[in-house]
Amino acid sequence: MFLEFYKYQGTGNDFILIDDRKNIFDVNDKNLISALCERRMGIGADGLILLRNHKEFDFEMVYFNSDGMQSSMCGNGGRCIVDFARLLEIITNETTFLAIDGIHKARIDNEEIFLQMRDVNSIEGIDDGIFLDTGSPHFVKMVDNFDSLNVTKEGKKIRNSSSFKTKGVNVNFVLDSNDIQVRTYERGVEAETLSCGTGVVATALALHHANCIDESIVHINTKGGELSVSFEVFNETYRNIWLSGAVSLVYIGDFEC
Repeated sequence: MFLEFYKYQGTGNDFILIDDRKNIFDVNDKNLISALCERRMGIGADGLILLRNHKEFDFEMVYFNSDGMQSSMCGNGGRCIVDFARLLEIITNETTFLAIDGIHKARIDNEEIFLQMRDVNSIEGIDDGIFLDTGSPHFVKMVDNFDSLNVTKEGKKIRNSSSFKTKGVNVNFVLDSNDIQVRTYERGVEAETLSCGTGVVATALALHHANCIDESIVHINTKGGELSVSFEVFNETYRNIWLSGAVSLVYIGDFEC
C-alpha cells in the first residue's frame, strides 16, 4: 500500500505530514516512522505529523519525533499542520485543533501562521539556566561562545544530566543582544535542529522572566530564520502566547508501507 505525504518546513524545522483522516497509518510502527525521517535512506525530517479527524475540533495533530516516538507539542509542526489543513480545505484562515498538550487556536495572516500556545505559570532556575514547559520541556541557557558552541555535544550533556534524567529536556543556547539568537538541541531528534518553535517561545519567556527584555513582542533568530513571540503577563502567568512565522510546502510524494 502506498501513502501520500507532504514535506513541510517552518524556519528549517522540517516535517513529514500525512492526511490520516481514515486512520490508516500505524502509530505503533516506530521503525517505519524513524526510517521515513532518516535523512540518507528515507524522506528526511525532524518529525512526522498525522492529521486526524476529531469530533469537537477542526482536526487533531499527532506528532512523532524522528526517533519514532510520539512526543510532546511541536510549535513549528503545529504551524505547518495549520497550513496543511488549509491545503486540504479543512479550514480557511482560522482554526481550533487538538494536540497532545491541549487545545490550540491558530490563524493565517499574510501567509504567516500564528499559533496560540498553552499558558505558562511555572518558570524556575535550575543549575545555570532556566527551566519551563511551553508544551515541551525546555532549558534555556545564556552563552557567550554562541557561534563556536558544539550544540549537539553540550546539549546532550544537559539533556541527560541528573536534573532532567526522568524525561529529558530540550536545550536552548541563547545569545542575548540587540539581535536575539537561539540554537536548540532537541530531544527525540538528539541533535541540533535549524529551529524549534516551543524553544523560541521558551527563550522569549525566559528572557522576560529574567528581566533581560521588557517587550511583550519578541523577535528571535534561529539558524533557519526568524520567529516572533507575543504574550501577556497576569498574576505571574504568561498567557495569550502566540508563536508566528512563515512555513512552506517543500514537495509531495508517496511511500510504500
